[in-house]
Amino acid sequence: MTTGNKSFNMMDGLPEPPAKGIYFDNIATTPVAPEVVEKMIPLLTEHFGNPSSMHSFGARAGDEVAEARDKIQALVGAAQASEIVLTGGGSESDNLAIVGTLHAYPRKKHLITTAVEHPAVLGLCRDLEKRHGYEVAYLSVDGKGHLDLDELRDSLREDTAVVSVMMANNETGVIFDVEEVGAIVKENGSVFHVDGVQAAGKLPLDLKSSTIDLFSLSGHKLHAPKGVGALYVRKGTKIRPLIVGGHQERGRRAGTENVASLAGMGVACDLAAANIDKENSAVRDLRDRLEAGLLAAIPDTQANGDADCRLPNTTNISFKYIEGEGILLLLDRVGVAASSGSACTSGSLEPSHVLRAMGLPFTLTHGSIRFSLSRYNTRDEVDYVIKALPPIIERLRLITPFNEQRATF
Repeated sequence: MTTGNKSFNMMDGLPEPPAKGIYFDNIATTPVAPEVVEKMIPLLTEHFGNPSSMHSFGARAGDEVAEARDKIQALVGAAQASEIVLTGGGSESDNLAIVGTLHAYPRKKHLITTAVEHPAVLGLCRDLEKRHGYEVAYLSVDGKGHLDLDELRDSLREDTAVVSVMMANNETGVIFDVEEVGAIVKENGSVFHVDGVQAAGKLPLDLKSSTIDLFSLSGHKLHAPKGVGALYVRKGTKIRPLIVGGHQERGRRAGTENVASLAGMGVACDLAAANIDKENSAVRDLRDRLEAGLLAAIPDTQANGDADCRLPNTTNISFKYIEGEGILLLLDRVGVAASSGSACTSGSLEPSHVLRAMGLPFTLTHGSIRFSLSRYNTRDEVDYVIKALPPIIERLRLITPFNEQRATF
């Protein structure tokens, strides 16, 4: 590669990748905990019964499902295990919460969400507008990623069936005050759904004492397998099933249960509850070390979102005048996995809808990288990234001189 009279290989002088790689993309998915794998293997190989069968094989499987439900209940602080509906993941839980509520209140044609939701909610809401004639209000956020509660009050209507607001943003980690939001929603008599996929296991939860009617979570965000999740449905909350057939989940979600993965998710919930203090101390300290080190070492950078009110494992940093895709490709070359935003939109060349909603200019949105850590990460890994990333940014910026980049963006 040549810039002016200087020719170099982009990888010259960069650190050798660690043998196992460094995984800083835990918001996209998490490694399955060893204890979870250990729990699942016998249920895939020996105790493979259908939970609906009357024989001992089925009874064993049914016991495993019941135990998993109890552990999910304990993690989220639900009043009863029967309030936990087992699903195939976070997207299904979000769809069941929103569409299930709309079907339960067919005369109400209005719903409210935010402009910074995960695609599982935003994509659904746009589909409801386009194909089914619903009206959707999308609440804006300020420069730190927070909602304007007066806008929420002004958006509520008599025919607002459901308000869906995430607890923690999947790109910036910014935490919404969902209890304050819920109090406003309940005054209007609407159903309140919270996408808690990123919050579960990282933030203490006590849903039995909250204003939340519906709460989504996903196994693969807390070191359980992909393809399994749950929806908390407060007792007395009306929803209609999306998947109809058998009697499973008290008629709220038909289909034979994914026994092994659910049992694994139960173990993961136990581990998450046991490690929540570590998430908010040791993991937070690693995140802060990474963020401070990168901001100090690399000019023209900015951390995005409210620094004091976000998930303990997440930092979103913008590197001015360069594309995030180039950063990710070279990070991968030195053994580091990170993300430019939601994994569900990673194939898009469009800048982050979250950062755009926060009012960030293209010079920042195009070069934003999300680092998300877990309790399995180490200080040595953080220090490796602090060493490896500055030369990557410098070389990418050399491809096009700063003055040309400023004119381009």
